Amino acid sequence: MTNNEESFSGQTNRSSRLRDSDRNVRVHLTFYDRTKFFSLFAIVYFVLVWASMADNPLLNFGDAASQVAGQRWWIFILVAIEVVRQVHFALSELLSPYHGVWVRYFAFVDGLVHRLSDWTRYRISRVIKGLLFIVLLAVVLGAVYKETPVKALFLAPKALWSALPMLGQLAFAVVFIVIQFVAMFWFLSRGGIDTYFPDDIRTRFSDVWGQDHVLDRIRENLLFLENPASIEEHGGYVPGGLLLWGPPGTGKTLMAESMAGESGKPFVFVDPGAFSNMFFGVGVMKVKSLFRKLRKLALRYGGVVVFFDEADSLGNRGIATTGGARSSSLSLFGSSCHGGNYLSPTSSQLLLRESFVANSAAGMGGGGMGTLQALLTELSGLKKPRGFFNRIVRRTLGLRPKNPPKYRILVVMATNMPEALDEALLRPGRIDRMYRVGYPSKAGRIRTYEGYLAKVSHSLSAEEVDKLATITPYATGATIKDTINEALIMAIRDGRTSITWTDVIKAKQLKDLGPAEDVEYIERERHAVAVHEACHGLMAYLQRQHMAIDLATIEKGSDYLGMVASIPPDDQFTHWRTEYEADILVSLASLAGERYFFDGDNSSGVSGDLESATTIASFMEGHWGMGSTVSSHASNRRFEVGAPGGGKPRDAKDGTAELRRALADRIEDNLSKLLVKAEEILRENRLKVLALAHALETHKTISGEDVTAVMTGGVGPLVDGRPYLEAANLQAIEKYHLAAVVAHKNHQRPDVLIPDFHVK
Repeated sequence: MTNNEESFSGQTNRSSRLRDSDRNVRVHLTFYDRTKFFSLFAIVYFVLVWASMADNPLLNFGDAASQVAGQRWWIFILVAIEVVRQVHFALSELLSPYHGVWVRYFAFVDGLVHRLSDWTRYRISRVIKGLLFIVLLAVVLGAVYKETPVKALFLAPKALWSALPMLGQLAFAVVFIVIQFVAMFWFLSRGGIDTYFPDDIRTRFSDVWGQDHVLDRIRENLLFLENPASIEEHGGYVPGGLLLWGPPGTGKTLMAESMAGESGKPFVFVDPGAFSNMFFGVGVMKVKSLFRKLRKLALRYGGVVVFFDEADSLGNRGIATTGGARSSSLSLFGSSCHGGNYLSPTSSQLLLRESFVANSAAGMGGGGMGTLQALLTELSGLKKPRGFFNRIVRRTLGLRPKNPPKYRILVVMATNMPEALDEALLRPGRIDRMYRVGYPSKAGRIRTYEGYLAKVSHSLSAEEVDKLATITPYATGATIKDTINEALIMAIRDGRTSITWTDVIKAKQLKDLGPAEDVEYIERERHAVAVHEACHGLMAYLQRQHMAIDLATIEKGSDYLGMVASIPPDDQFTHWRTEYEADILVSLASLAGERYFFDGDNSSGVSGDLESATTIASFMEGHWGMGSTVSSHASNRRFEVGAPGGGKPRDAKDGTAELRRALADRIEDNLSKLLVKAEEILRENRLKVLALAHALETHKTISGEDVTAVMTGGVGPLVDGRPYLEAANLQAIEKYHLAAVVAHKNHQRPDVLIPDFHVK
């Protein structure tokens, strides 16, 4: 065995600290325990001697000590008793036979004493010590006042009263300073918390539309809140925390309010900025004050619902949350056409997410130092006994305080960014259930439209409401409410009180696009924008079956010159390679079209389209298994496959082949092939592109049905597509286009006016 092993063996075999029952002798007393009573008796004796000398200046110390010893002989009896006690302890500490005899023959004394609980014995000992202190104080005061000890004890308050003026001044100064700080922090800790009592809340579950699957689960939580015995009798516990997360406007706050209304409990609303303060510690005070209020309300009403809106404002203890300026997304698609509107919702969300990551700025969230920690403690920390009688009187009488009651507090939090919340906040016991409040389905949108339309006068049929729900995918309750309200404003502006289908469509376009800027394009630029959007429109009509064109416009908005907006006709949750390729074709149609129709020239307005196409192609090739390779680029980056030192090709030939097939090259190859395909499609449908561009130049904004009318020669709500079937009209449109191309090259006005044939 080595020296290290012997040393380790010696440490592991070393005996542990003995228990009291295993000792042969008594545990040695500390110096304080040996001398505390001797010191007390000595102090009392010398105080009495000092009092005698003060009353009779002729007495010296020796005479005064003798006199006190004769008069206060009982002090020496107490000292003798303490000496005997200490000798007994010393013998028990040194002699094991003596200690054994004492333990053996006097164990019944310990048995009698230990019949009382530790708590009761501790309280009794405190009472005895307190009485002993009072007796000694009375003796000392009797010697000072030359009265009997009992009378002197009652004369002590008189002396204290006479000294009160000076003591009061000192106390007032201290209290005044404390009051200033208390008042300042008290005022700072007010606000941000609103309490609504049951009669104040009229919202019910019937007022929440389109989120039935979430409401069904919430009803279960309320059942346990009102009847906790139904789960606690079987060994479970009532879930006390809910997290509602999802996009803005989907009804999270309304759900929390309806929970309070359905349960008949008070509703406490916590403002997102309630815990943001300029002084450290104020947020902690607010948390403590909030939960004191919640416990009182829970006891009074049998339960309470507290709602933390925008819970991500509480912050995170360990990470920097990312938050970028949303305005950066406005410039994502360039300055020509708002590319995100003609992409599928999944592709558009992907582009927005990538934009936020690229433009985000790191920052620490949170309402202040210690605020989140205080909230975590209150949500699942120890609950102390409540009430003065329970905590003070019962303890004074030697009784244990009663256990705190079970506070029925339902904590509801809502956020748009659950990833920003601290993990400790989301653990079971604090937040027991997490529900995603997502975009309502088509059936939910229909129900929501019906609910808001029922509050106003309207002439929409059931078929029109169904169509409205179809053309507004991913509409939230807030956007639906706003759309109906905007349609009502438009009707009132026209002198009507009833909403029509036209009002709703105009309101939808206004909310989707914003008000058009009152500007006029010069002729050649107007034609270029119309051709750009017509290429998008034709490609979307021919190639993309999973999306339907909602509208097309060349009216300039705040961040676009024109756009083709598309919507999904059905609620779809999976997306396929052919669908993403169709999205890329629609994006690349602008570049291919401008180069084709303007003799190889193209504008800077295609930048947003190229960014859209590149991002989608990158994910297809490197993440979704829709490219020429199978491996995931995300996994390769995570495990540093191909990084320096992580593996080298066997020879130069293999290395060259690998470099040629690098991710960027594969993406470029895929985009190049799709660009060629887009140009072929546009070349085959040249006249239809020019016809659609003519319709856009004529009407500026047309619907998806009008686009179909131009493509098929039918009749749309605004555009009559039949003239676009006549060869003479198409020839006139072609002539106008060629004149616009010449004007574009020479920076002049076209010498041919835009054809004006009969349209509806």
